[in-house]
Amino acid sequence: MFLLSPFPRQGAGGWTPRVSNRDQWLQIDLGDRVAITAVATQGGYGSSDWVTSYVLMFSDSGRNWKLYRHEESIAGFPGNANADSVVRHRLRPPMEARHLRFLPSAWNRDGRIGMRVEVYGCPFRSEVIDFDGKSSVLYRFVQSTRSPVKDTISLKFKTTQSDGLLFHRRGRSGDCITLELVKGRLLLFFNSGNAAPSPSGPDGVALGSLLDDQHWHSVLFEHARQLVTLTVDRHSRQFQAQGQLSHMDLDPEISFGGILAPGKSVTFQRKHFDGCLENINFNGEDIIDLAKRHRPQILIRVRVCPGTEGLATGGLALTVCPRRDSDPHLEGEK
Repeated sequence: MFLLSPFPRQGAGGWTPRVSNRDQWLQIDLGDRVAITAVATQGGYGSSDWVTSYVLMFSDSGRNWKLYRHEESIAGFPGNANADSVVRHRLRPPMEARHLRFLPSAWNRDGRIGMRVEVYGCPFRSEVIDFDGKSSVLYRFVQSTRSPVKDTISLKFKTTQSDGLLFHRRGRSGDCITLELVKGRLLLFFNSGNAAPSPSGPDGVALGSLLDDQHWHSVLFEHARQLVTLTVDRHSRQFQAQGQLSHMDLDPEISFGGILAPGKSVTFQRKHFDGCLENINFNGEDIIDLAKRHRPQILIRVRVCPGTEGLATGGLALTVCPRRDSDPHLEGEK
């Protein structure tokens, strides 16, 4: 747990721009990407300057910014009624970011914009794997280690590309589950046998929009027998999988970033993912950590040189890093 307080609660200090209008903001660099759990504000010390409402924006790079929706509202956060009282807001859910901007939207009519701020949070553990549009990762597990109740997949992704496969899992008789980005939306396909998957059919569901915006987006997929729940950035859809496609009927392997099925025929080719996946977790297993430790249950397909491809076990041939400051695939937000 940490507390960042750029301005002291007692004594001289605080931020007051020369001009009070809605074009002003206070920007903070936290030095690293962290999980921010709460923010607090005061007015300028010993003055009639305070902010009565503000909005909060966040960024990893300090160049491309995203609005934090307080309680799903774009109205922002209530501020202060005087210069001395502390008004604290818990962020539900927490945000992960390195840079914060406080943008005053209203202030004391008898004074000017004035702010002292505090930021509360925790270190954020981030493991990121890069995909170049040609690579994929296959995770194979022992059948007995599967969850007896449900399968759970969680990850975050960031990309500038509007299309790309996030994960794919096969079952018996050609059944499969595929989650992919199509025209900036996440589409979850269920198809049985050799039927071509269609997002407009009964076996497909779409969620989210403009997800190729260079920001991190969170995904949670839960599959318990025929009951499926898909959550994207806190928005959820729950439905029954068509037919009898239970999580118990699927093969003990799952591919990320592209369809990787050594020794098996792939009926439907999908576009590989080009961007970053973060903190991939399948039923409690940290997939990126397994790749970093070169575990044999991880199989990776990579481009070895132009015009060729190869297979590797573990993390020997794929870019895996604990955190990310730059991304050759992305311009702007990092």
